[in-house]
This record gives sequence, structure tokens and C-alpha cells, in this order.
Amino acid sequence: MIFPSISVRAPLNPVSPLILKPPPKPSSFRPVRCSNHQQNPDTIDRSVKPSTHLINPIIVAIEAVNKKNIEKRGGDEERRRGCFSQMGSQQMLGLCGFGYGVQGFRCFPWLALNFHMAHILRLDPSMIQVVQNIGNLPMVVKPLFGILSDAFYIGGAHRVPYIFIGVILSWGALSLIPVAGQALASLMLCVLLSNLGASITEVAQDALVAEYGQKHRRTGLQTYAFMALAGGGILGNLFGGCLLQKMQPNTMFRAFAILLLFQVAVCLIAKEDSLGLPQPDDQNLVKKSIFEGVREQCSNLMITISEDSIRHPLAWAVASIAMVPILSAPIFCYQTQCLCLDPSTIGMSRVVSQLMLLSATVLYNQFWKRIPMRKLIGTVQLLYASSLLLDLVLVRQINLSLGIPNEVFALCFSGFAETIAQFKLLPFSVLFASLCPSGCEGSLTSFLASAFCLSSILSGVFGAGLASLIGITSGDYSSLPVGILIQFLAALAPLWWIHLVPMVEPAAEKEKKKGMSKRSRRNRRIGRVALESFSAYRREREFE
Repeated sequence: MIFPSISVRAPLNPVSPLILKPPPKPSSFRPVRCSNHQQNPDTIDRSVKPSTHLINPIIVAIEAVNKKNIEKRGGDEERRRGCFSQMGSQQMLGLCGFGYGVQGFRCFPWLALNFHMAHILRLDPSMIQVVQNIGNLPMVVKPLFGILSDAFYIGGAHRVPYIFIGVILSWGALSLIPVAGQALASLMLCVLLSNLGASITEVAQDALVAEYGQKHRRTGLQTYAFMALAGGGILGNLFGGCLLQKMQPNTMFRAFAILLLFQVAVCLIAKEDSLGLPQPDDQNLVKKSIFEGVREQCSNLMITISEDSIRHPLAWAVASIAMVPILSAPIFCYQTQCLCLDPSTIGMSRVVSQLMLLSATVLYNQFWKRIPMRKLIGTVQLLYASSLLLDLVLVRQINLSLGIPNEVFALCFSGFAETIAQFKLLPFSVLFASLCPSGCEGSLTSFLASAFCLSSILSGVFGAGLASLIGITSGDYSSLPVGILIQFLAALAPLWWIHLVPMVEPAAEKEKKKGMSKRSRRNRRIGRVALESFSAYRREREFE
């Protein structure tokens, strides 16, 4: 009789149906030839069972050795990856931490520019506000820079090179402001070029923070960016208010240009490949043209923006900023010309406002981010509308009747409304960063920054038009209280459509679902097994 062949992994002892013999005793000798049994099936080899029992331990030993080698290799890779991640975190801290600090420190030259236009060029408040808002026009084209940084790599990187280009452009423009002199046209050109470079830098930094946070699963990095931004604003306003009394605005422009040189050095030292970001595909770099890359990124951006989870809160945020006419330039001129406040007082008031922004950012990161977003934004908007009335208290000199000097009141409450307006953008930044799809970080963050900037420009233009309409000039501020009341009413209007803001952030909702997913999957699996068993039982009964 011919027996079936014996498998090495699952050996079977052949049993002849004609001859029944007791099972063979285990042999103490090691079988030399295991293949003879397979070649001659008519001969029963009594050492088959011991031979098959000796194969498995050898296989297990080899697997154990391989497992140890894999674990050792994996441990080396983890240690190497940990060192690599630590080095990338340090470079990320130096690149974006210092970059956001310099971005917040830009209030230093802007404060000098405001005094230059108000006291040297003798411009009207409405004209100063027009110049400020026209200077912010390069911020509107941020989506173009975001699409370019997402689609095209420079030297194998697509974030750090754009930061470097923006810093160089901003540095060159600020260096030319002292040469421009008192010509308004040349001054406007320098301001436009400087803000153009700043917009490129901000787009690359925002995209880098969003991409790094998604890659390493570190949510809420935007709060730390706001902290660095507020820290830079504190130092900028502090030094600006103190140095305006001792030096000319042109000297302050040169000092900020020197600071930008340090940022250039940081960009040259930083390596984007050490941050652990996805590297470009060589085939895509060769095959994809400029037009195809821009068209693909525009298509991805439009698909992303069309989602209700992004479109609705973005529409509310933009409308809540654009519909409030800002009277910052008339109030600034009123404080310096009518109340005769020192530049140090105005600078210190900005320092206090940045300290409040930093404190609010820390509180949001620790406690307030657990509050439902709709409730938080509604409270912040109501607080913002109420803070606009603080300027009315200063204009009507109600603070003097309460025993509070103008300097003290301006120091403590002058920048309160601006602080709340800046803080209101933080929850939206965290929300949109959590919803940003991979590969679209630069496009989406730049579009959001551009939308916010455009709404601020529209708010400033409406404020300038309102100032001209009600007759606010450099010598007549009698109608300024009317403009402040119009601001207050306009700031309350967005509360009517607060339902566009989501109640809970999608990131928190996703974590909640993720925590419940294991139980739900197990329950579904148990229910499915029970249902299949019941169905099989019914089929058996039907067949019977």
C-alpha cells in the first residue's frame, strides 16, 4: 500500500489498515536520513516520529534568533529616529519660534511708521489709515504663495526656502525706507515690498507648523505660535515706545533690518529634511509642469474649502471682522494730538495688550479649549463689542470723573479691543489646522490668512470712509463718539448667525469617536457572530 507523503511542518504517522502494531518507542539515536522514507514508501521507518519532533525546535530557535535580530534592529531604528526627531524638534523651535517672534516684533517698525506719517509727514487720520490698509494688500495674495510652496520644491524643500526668500525681500525693503525720505510714493513702495516678503514668510511658517503637527501628531501647535507672536509683540512695543523718544524712525527701521539678518542666518542653518516631513517624488518633480501643479493645488483647495465644516466657520469669521469699521488711526491721532500722550505710554499700552494676549493664549491652551467652540466664540465676540466702548470712555473723559488719569486709562485699556480681536482668530486657526488635508497645508493656511487679512483691510477701508463721512479730521474729533457707537452696534451683528460656528471642534469629536470605536467594533463583531450563528441554525432547520 502507498502511504501519503509526510509534511515537514505537520508530520503524520502512517497507519496501515492491514497491520496494526503498537506505536514505536522513541529512539535515542538521531536519524541521519529523513528522505529515505519519502523515497521508499513500502518500508516503515520507526524513527519517523522522533525525527519530526527534532525539526520543530530547530525552526523555533531560528525564528527566535530572527525575532531577536529584528527587535535589536528595530530598537536601533527607534533610537536613531528618536535622536532624529529630537534634532528636528530643536530646529523647528529655532526656525518657527524665532520666526513668529520676529513676526510679532514687526510692530516695532510699524509704530515708528505711524509716528513718521503723523508727526513728520503731517497726514490726516483717514489718509494714514488708507496707507496702512494699502500696505497690507500683499497679504491678500497669500494663497498664491501657499499653492507654490505646496506644489514646487526648491532644493528638495518647500518651506524653509520660501521663508528665506520672504525674509530677504522684507529686509531689502526696510533697508530702503530711510532712503525714501518724505516722499509718500516711495514710502508706500517700500511698505508694499516689505509686506510682500512678510506674507511669503508667514505662509511658509504657518504651513510648516500645520504640516509638522499633522506628521508628528502634535495638535495645538498654533497656540505656541501665538505665544511666540505675543512675546515678539511685547518686546516690539516695549522697545518701540522707549526708543521713539531717543531716536528717529529711520534708525528704528535700520535696527529691525539688522534683526532680519539673524533670521536669515537661522534659515541657512535649518535643514528641512531633519524635520521628518514627506519628501518629494522625483518622478512627480520631473513630469509635473508649473501649470499642472498650480491647477492641481487650486482644485484641491477648492474641494477643501467647499466642505461645510470649513466653509461655514470661515464665512462667519470673515464677516465678523469685515463688517466692523475700525477707527484705529483717528483714535491714535486723538491720543497723540489732543490728549498729548507720550510715545512711551502708547508703546506700553501695546505691551500690556500683548501680555493679555499671551495670558489668554496660555489659558486657552490649558482650560478654554475644552469649552464648546460656539459658546467660546460667542462670548469673545460679545466681549469684543463691549471693549470698543472703552474708547468712548476716553474720548468723553469719563475716566477723569472716576479719578483715573488719561495715561493710566490708555495704558491699561487702550489695546484691549485689539487683543480680543487677535485672540478670536486662535480657535479658528486650531480648527482649520485640524481639518487641513495632507498636501494642502500651505494652500489652506495661506487662504485663511488671506481671507482674514482681506476682511481686516475692508474693515479699515470702511473705517476710513466712516471717518470721512462723519467729518473726523486732524483738528476736529467731535464726531468720534458717534463712530465708536456705530462700531459697537456693528460688532454685535455677527451674533445673529453664530450657528455657523461648530459647537464642538472636529478634532475633539474625532478623539471621542476614536475612544468609543473599540467598544463599538467589538459589539458589532459579537452581534455579527451571533447573527451569523442564528442564521446558520435557521438554514439547518429549514434543510431538515
